[in-house]
Amino acid sequence: MKSAKLSVLEKIGYGSGDAAVNVVISSMFLIITYFYTDIFGIKPKDIALLFLLVRFIDAITDPLMGLITDKVKTKWGRYRHYFLFLSVPFGISVFLTFTTPGFDYTGKLIWAYVTYIFVTIMFTSVTIPYISLIGVLTSDPKERLSANGYRLFFAKIAAFMVSIVVPIMAEALGKNDMGRGYQLAMGTMALFGTLLFLFCFFTTRERVEHVVDKTPLFRQFKILIKNGQWTLLFGVCFFGTVGYVIRNSVAIYYAKYFLGGDASVQSSFLATGVVAAILAMPVSTLITKRYCKVKLFKWTQIAVGVISLIMLLVVKQGDMLLAYPLYFILSFVVDLHAPVFWSAIAEAVDYGQAESGQRVSGLAFGGISFAQKAGMGIAGAMVGVLLDYFGYIPDGEQSQFALMGLALMLTVIPGVFHMIMGGMMFRYKITDDYYEVIKKKINI
Repeated sequence: MKSAKLSVLEKIGYGSGDAAVNVVISSMFLIITYFYTDIFGIKPKDIALLFLLVRFIDAITDPLMGLITDKVKTKWGRYRHYFLFLSVPFGISVFLTFTTPGFDYTGKLIWAYVTYIFVTIMFTSVTIPYISLIGVLTSDPKERLSANGYRLFFAKIAAFMVSIVVPIMAEALGKNDMGRGYQLAMGTMALFGTLLFLFCFFTTRERVEHVVDKTPLFRQFKILIKNGQWTLLFGVCFFGTVGYVIRNSVAIYYAKYFLGGDASVQSSFLATGVVAAILAMPVSTLITKRYCKVKLFKWTQIAVGVISLIMLLVVKQGDMLLAYPLYFILSFVVDLHAPVFWSAIAEAVDYGQAESGQRVSGLAFGGISFAQKAGMGIAGAMVGVLLDYFGYIPDGEQSQFALMGLALMLTVIPGVFHMIMGGMMFRYKITDDYYEVIKKKINI
């Protein structure tokens, strides 16, 4: 039963959880910086500080949530019940984050800090149980990989909704009040997120029972740090997230100012990247059936750096004919690694147990979540600092220096981080064959 084949419904249910998560994460990647600068009226340098400081909260909440999932078990298991009880607060936090009260500038900053901290805490509270869930649905690595393919497909569908529906809906509902428009549009997305988490709860089942080690926190941390494959994935997650967030955060600026597009162009350009990422999910699953998943991971991320440089050199200002296909190719190649990465985390936890004889699960998943959000924070701060450095003017006419900055932030700057990510994966060694050896060692 531990290695049970998952039904299509359960894989869809599992995927719906990531769709819910991506209501938040895609809004953070794609539109929140633009929302803060051009809609809410916060200065880029203040946004940079906001994104950076809030990450210190994650340094506490992520490991804490990981420990809670290790220690608390209910009749539903260790992870699923969080979707049941926290889905509504999660939705409310998203709605409030995209609410724009008519305060003075100081009041706006306070509101941004309070709501961003709230949505970050709620994001942690549901995301760490969610990314841990794959380890208890089944112990079959191919079923895990397949489930992660569904998961990432639905995640990209949510990203598509945020990228193409939200800007259009915000304009339609807001009319002369874009703040109100974004509140209603993201409120709708938040409602979908709440319902999707409930669907995930009711359609999945925890089968694999891991014995949780009662080792003290500091000892768990020492054991985890000695797990070389986990620490490698921590770094990979951090650098990959930095690159991913920088590119996606600036895409709407690039479409509006570098390409000179209106709201429909901005929406369609964001959607182009998301559609490419959606298509990458099933293609990745097909490739890994015949080709080594580790090789796919490392070579695609190195290729991202090359494609990024090509796009910078050949796409000129206003050249939509080349910008769209190159951005599609870039986004497609970037996400070919994604199903492999999220399966690798559970395998790295099992690797650590096989090597040390002690299992550190909650802290491991919490640590990966922290790496992701630390990457988001650093990337968000970098975007704010770079916009300020290049002389970006919110909703104004941009200089040639600012336009070149937007092009660099979409292509080469994030491309460097992906190449670092790909280079690191040359040290990753848990192939499917090696994982079978690990399973025998820990008897799963």
